[in-house]
Amino acid sequence: MANPSIQKRQKERERQDRQKAKEEKRKQRKEEKAARVPGEDGEDPDIAGIVPGPQPLPDELILPEERGEPREEQRP
Repeated sequence: MANPSIQKRQKERERQDRQKAKEEKRKQRKEEKAARVPGEDGEDPDIAGIVPGPQPLPDELILPEERGEPREEQRP
């Protein structure tokens, strides 16, 4: 059985290593973010091609007479 103080030191060392790795990742992301040029092409890719304002209705929601087609007769 291992000495509890040795286990405790090993556990603390692992915790410190994880914290150091996290800090390195944060620093790397911060550097990458600073190196990136915002809006390189001037258009947000999430909203590219979207036209503001009311959108046209899908064909299945348009009534036949609005499309210029004759309406079918209802049978009793």
